[in-house]
Amino acid sequence: MLHPHARNALILFALLAVSGCASKPGRMSEHECMARVMYFESNRSSEDGMVAVGTVVMNRVKSEKYPNSICAVVGQKNQFAPGVLSKPMAAGRELAERTATKVMRGARHSGVGSNALFFHTAGYSFPYNNMHYVVIAGGNAFYEKRKNPTQTQAMVTPRREPVPRASPRTQPRVLAVSATPSAMPAMSIEDIIQSGAAY
Repeated sequence: MLHPHARNALILFALLAVSGCASKPGRMSEHECMARVMYFESNRSSEDGMVAVGTVVMNRVKSEKYPNSICAVVGQKNQFAPGVLSKPMAAGRELAERTATKVMRGARHSGVGSNALFFHTAGYSFPYNNMHYVVIAGGNAFYEKRKNPTQTQAMVTPRREPVPRASPRTQPRVLAVSATPSAMPAMSIEDIIQSGAAY
């Protein structure tokens, strides 16, 4: 039988593990922290969006304004999604882990560049006048803070190509056909062409 103090310690440890508090940044690998931030901060099916998030994390690691490790950057209070280091991951985890490996080996999102340290959900707007947007990827809008920003979120939003409209000449012609074939007059191919029913 366990001593009451030992039993209480085991219960406390089990509660911490279940709540995710046992998964502090110091106990996770840099790779796991990167995969988790990509998973929770981007469209889980978009490698492009994950690389963009990973690029911001790496930009912060290089910056003197932020901690110098991936887990410390990801673990900063109020910087990333709540529970980023404790919530369970499900579908999309494998993609996040593969993409984390690529980013940690040097892959970067060319649109994010080396100066963007921030992003938010694309389409949201804020009243600040220092947000210079660089790219939209994986459902997020990435930006740099500048005194005189020159690009708005709308300027970097991917434009959908308009669907070309068919000209009247290329639209298919619909012919009315009688339900009873015997009611239709017999026509040769030449008759059909001359009547304009076919092109």
